[in-house]
Amino acid sequence: MAPAKAMKASKAKKVATKAMKGQKAMSKGGLTGELANATELKKAEITKVLNALAEIGAGEVKKTGKFTLPGLCMIKTRQKKATKAGKRIMFGKEMVVKAQPAKTVVKAFPVAALKSQI
Repeated sequence: MAPAKAMKASKAKKVATKAMKGQKAMSKGGLTGELANATELKKAEITKVLNALAEIGAGEVKKTGKFTLPGLCMIKTRQKKATKAGKRIMFGKEMVVKAQPAKTVVKAFPVAALKSQI
């Protein structure tokens, strides 16, 4: 990578991190307020809808391992294998690691429509 491109990339990264630090994530109450203004429904009704969506999504992820919120994200599960205890070389040093059981990891991925909007 050329020095000029590297400087532009690092500058863009700094600007992006400053923007992320400056604002807080929207709370559930804030989300219900915004949806109430957009749809002309009561906040209580929207809260019920959000709770039902969370329950349906959790059940679907548990049952099939995949749930998609159209236009927003896809939630997937992945199985991680168990690891044995022993000695491993990490960062140039030999370390003793404990055994880890197998586990299910849940991840969310942005949908292509969201990527194109940002």
